[in-house]
Amino acid sequence: MSLAMRFWTLVVNALCIPMHIIKAVGLYEGYKRVFPIFLQRISINYNKKMHDKKAELFRSLSEFAKPGKKLTLLEIGCGTGANFEFYPPGCKVICTDPNPHFKKYLDKSMKQNDHLTYDQFVVASGEDMASVEDESVDVVVCTLVLCSVEDVPQTLREAHRILRPGGAFFFMEHVVADPSTWVHFFQHVLQPVWYYFGDGCEATRATWKYLEEAGFSELKLRHIQAQLMFMINPHIIGYAVK
Repeated sequence: MSLAMRFWTLVVNALCIPMHIIKAVGLYEGYKRVFPIFLQRISINYNKKMHDKKAELFRSLSEFAKPGKKLTLLEIGCGTGANFEFYPPGCKVICTDPNPHFKKYLDKSMKQNDHLTYDQFVVASGEDMASVEDESVDVVVCTLVLCSVEDVPQTLREAHRILRPGGAFFFMEHVVADPSTWVHFFQHVLQPVWYYFGDGCEATRATWKYLEEAGFSELKLRHIQAQLMFMINPHIIGYAVK
């Protein structure tokens, strides 16, 4: 299957040459203006199907607040604010995303989730959140983001830097499937197309390996199978403590 996978990946890559050229000359940036529209619709469907998993994951957020104080949370790649409904009342939220065109959708989500306190929206990539001080937040949340950042280890280093000692990094990410499965085969074959559809998303990352090597004192991670499109059914979910 490995030889066939390489062959068909090359075929699909060849078919994507026009998209490669569009990206090379800078025209792909226009997609970032309309991508929030697609993501909002996708997020609604994702939340319906993953509601119980998200609720279970975020149930322990409040445990990481400092005694007598409200939780301070930073979300990397907040997108349209699809996670806001799961955050505890009074939680102070710092939103970051490299795409400034999400601001319109974030404002709407903020109004719908007035149980939260919103600190600021920072236009920044996960790899460079220099405007956020060291050890300044209780929790960092990252869902469906590590698949599209350019440098996963650097993003995790930034999360580790801004977390206070004893703080936690919460994650829910789709990952590469087991090599023995057809899902793994199609993830690799269709990746060239998937990259452009998902604004840089990669379905072939073994993200759990980066988390295991990120230097957290404790890692609670489990693999699950979501009931979504087959390309993104393999997931990891959990949190890591600084």
